[in-house]
Amino acid sequence: MKLLTYLNNKIFQPYLDTFNGLSREVWWLALITFVNRAGTMVIPFLSLYLTKHMGFSVSKVGWVMTAFGLGSVVGSWIGGKLTDKIGYYKVMVFSLIGTGFLFVGLQYLTTFYTICMGIFLVMLVADTFRPAMFVALNAYSKTENKARSVTLVRLAINLGFSGGPVIGGLIITAIGYESLFWIDGITCLLAAILLVMVLRPKKARVLDNIIVENPKSVYNDKIFFIFFAAMVLFGFVFLQYFSTMPLYYKDVYQLSEFHIGLLMGFNGFLIFVLEMPLIKKLEDKQLNMVGLMIFGAALMGASLFILNLSHWIGIIIIGMVLMTVGEMILFPFSNAFVMQRAKGGRQGEYMGLYTISFSIAHVFGHNMGMHFVDYLGFDSTWYIMTGLTILCLLLLYWLKVAVEKERLEKIESYK
Repeated sequence: MKLLTYLNNKIFQPYLDTFNGLSREVWWLALITFVNRAGTMVIPFLSLYLTKHMGFSVSKVGWVMTAFGLGSVVGSWIGGKLTDKIGYYKVMVFSLIGTGFLFVGLQYLTTFYTICMGIFLVMLVADTFRPAMFVALNAYSKTENKARSVTLVRLAINLGFSGGPVIGGLIITAIGYESLFWIDGITCLLAAILLVMVLRPKKARVLDNIIVENPKSVYNDKIFFIFFAAMVLFGFVFLQYFSTMPLYYKDVYQLSEFHIGLLMGFNGFLIFVLEMPLIKKLEDKQLNMVGLMIFGAALMGASLFILNLSHWIGIIIIGMVLMTVGEMILFPFSNAFVMQRAKGGRQGEYMGLYTISFSIAHVFGHNMGMHFVDYLGFDSTWYIMTGLTILCLLLLYWLKVAVEKERLEKIESYK
């Protein structure tokens, strides 16, 4: 009994306390995201599906992934524009319903060109959701807990992803790849139904209603574009974990789809357990947001660099831990950084471009990663990714200097 009381007072209750202060609407948005992401079992296995099941070459898979990224770029841009015009609620409903039907149809495409087109359309419709969701998250969050609101939604995403790949690996082993497309489609439709039930405009409570009479265009925000370029590079490196890395696990370490799913699920499990307490602690310390992003990006680069130090199987687990901590730090604070800058401008544009930075990484990251592996091998690919991380770190340092300069100029202008 004393042990249970000790565990409750020292571990469980402090963990639960990190979730205090978040609005009901943020919790609903997190649940909708969880239902949606728990079903996206195809995405982590897409490169394996195309190479092992469809018989595509690694180079062709790279082009499919480029179509994936292009669809994401166009969808994110359209989503940002539509969010500013018709509001985040309508955009999210349209996206979830459309994605559900498109995922089901994707399994019936069998040729290289039709799969490229199908993936493009799926991602175009699916990624209109992301800028709308971020604007909704901004509206449903108080100023002091933006980063934790983002973290809660990320927990939902990663909890879905941690279970999804494990279940997906079991389904592939027992039934086959085709059933995953049905599950993906149905869960998108379930998420749409839940969204309509709980977040209708008349029901949802807006906490941060930002009205700007003359909103600043993101395209005139030079500092934002330093950040944008850094996020493109970070995304380029990060996305290797969802395209070239599963092939690395399969070809170099001979892992099965089930074990690959477990390893990727481990990433989601760590985020679920550790991210909220970590972000709460960092928020309380009021550390520099850009400085935290620099630290997160450095961990990501280290996670790939160490893969060439040894072929001991434990190194891929260490790499996964480093990558996970890096993304736990960088994503919430990069998102909070954008929310902060978006307050004086068109929010849909800012959130759309933030999403597009990772979509551009999808366009080039998967394809170039596949080609690097095909022509240079895995070891050289990891060195190249480490080099790109260093460029990202330099841009983030430039961003830190520029933000500090901007802050000092504002102080001077008020005097």
